[in-house]
Amino acid sequence: MTTTPGTTDTLTRDFFQLALDAGVLRFGDFKTKAGRRSPYFFNAGLFDDGAKLGRLAEFYARTLIASGLAFDAMFGPAYKGIPLVAAVAVELARRGHNKPFAYNRKEAKDHGEGGLLVGAPLRGRVLIVDDVVSAGTSVRESIAMIRSTGAVPCGVVIALDRQERAHEGGVDLEHSAVQFVERQLGLEVVTIAALSDLLDYLSSHGDAEFAAHYRSVLAYRDRYGVQAA
Repeated sequence: MTTTPGTTDTLTRDFFQLALDAGVLRFGDFKTKAGRRSPYFFNAGLFDDGAKLGRLAEFYARTLIASGLAFDAMFGPAYKGIPLVAAVAVELARRGHNKPFAYNRKEAKDHGEGGLLVGAPLRGRVLIVDDVVSAGTSVRESIAMIRSTGAVPCGVVIALDRQERAHEGGVDLEHSAVQFVERQLGLEVVTIAALSDLLDYLSSHGDAEFAAHYRSVLAYRDRYGVQAA
């Protein structure tokens, strides 16, 4: 079951405000990887300085702690997951939840320590830390790497669930990428915020610009959104 911090509307509001201020969340006309015309774009790679990444890590840590998901270590898939997992580990430790972490290289190193994995040995229940889940492929790759160490993947934490139908082989499917991870791969997905939260955020503003964004995002969801689990 997807977990969102429903107990605190302030958290999601503050998260979207940070994303807007950082240029991570933008509105306009954008083409997605699936070829869709999206009225919004979320690029977590633009949390690109220490202050912004530190604030983002706070949202991850607060959401994880509130979710109650139990895990022993964290894994950050290359490339965006690498700075994310390091920053989240620092913030969790600051809050009294010190966890080891590791990440992968894209190509195995044949000297020094060698191998694909860098960081702490993965043991027990391992949480995958990433920005979004756009397809199940990257999660399956992470699962395989974690299992190769003898550890057990237990969940995924992401910043935003777009709550839209997955697209494979030129076909729009009835489930989202997050739903695929939960239902087919058997991992719990914890999210800071979802598309439904973005609509709530936009509707809470009284000005005409936000009202226009709300209408366009709502129309996009009506066309490509998935049914809740």
